[in-house]
Amino acid sequence: QVQLVESGGGLVQAGGSLRLSCAASGRTFSDSAMAWFRQAPGKERDFVAGVNWDASKTVYTDSVKVRFTISRDNAKNMVYLQMNSLKPEDTAVYYCAARRLYYITKGTNDYDFWGQGTQVTVSS
Repeated sequence: QVQLVESGGGLVQAGGSLRLSCAASGRTFSDSAMAWFRQAPGKERDFVAGVNWDASKTVYTDSVKVRFTISRDNAKNMVYLQMNSLKPEDTAVYYCAARRLYYITKGTNDYDFWGQGTQVTVSS
């Protein structure tokens, strides 16, 4: 059974940092692109950051460039999202996602496996 389990969310003040982790199990993801999405109340689920299969390429949505860093450890089947200089508008449920193909895309329909999400709340 394939599982993606996120952790590391929480409440933080504006300007603070959080590190999200995603533990993958049930299959190897070393040949898969991985990504983080987020969904704020009443809004669609949006792409935040992605990393290709060997971490040679990363992609970010414009609003998080410079502030967020996605990384992966294939030996541990883990993906991370380091979030710095957090803003209230970063408040959302953050989801880890994986796809069967090796390259990054930004569409939710392109990803085959999803975690249950972790809440990130940034207070002003």
